[in-house]
Amino acid sequence: MTIRILDILEETMADGPGLRTSIYCAGCLHHCPGCHNPQSWDMSGGHPMEVDDLLKVILDDEFSNVTFTGGDPLYQVEAFTELARKIKEKSDKTIWCYTGFTIEEIRADERLSMILPYLDVIVDGPFIMEKRDTELLFRGSSNQRIIYLKEKQEDVIPGTVKTIPAK
Repeated sequence: MTIRILDILEETMADGPGLRTSIYCAGCLHHCPGCHNPQSWDMSGGHPMEVDDLLKVILDDEFSNVTFTGGDPLYQVEAFTELARKIKEKSDKTIWCYTGFTIEEIRADERLSMILPYLDVIVDGPFIMEKRDTELLFRGSSNQRIIYLKEKQEDVIPGTVKTIPAK
């Protein structure tokens, strides 16, 4: 199984708390005006990479947690679900996922929701230029929510999150 990848950033601190390995995928149909990564919109962009090769990169860094971003990882939800499942089987790393879909849309869709059991945090919603806020941590506009999907989180950002427990 492959994922179309634009880039892998290791030991970044921009896509969630602490050190992270961020997987930037290709493909996004949200096309948010003002998107910081419009080169990621092309559904056939980037290059294919095997899930097991991505897993090796992630597991080789014993200190960094993981972020799926893009593009929108949920346009490749089957492959990202497989990657997330393997990460959870082989490590205790937390996984954050950025998506232009809302948690309500994800939960209402059987296909999109397959990834939820393996994620710790979702940053949901499209970027909206009129709601842009450079003071927000780990998101670009005030409509986007940091949603903790697990009961216990060590990296909760006090005062900046809306928590919606997984069902």
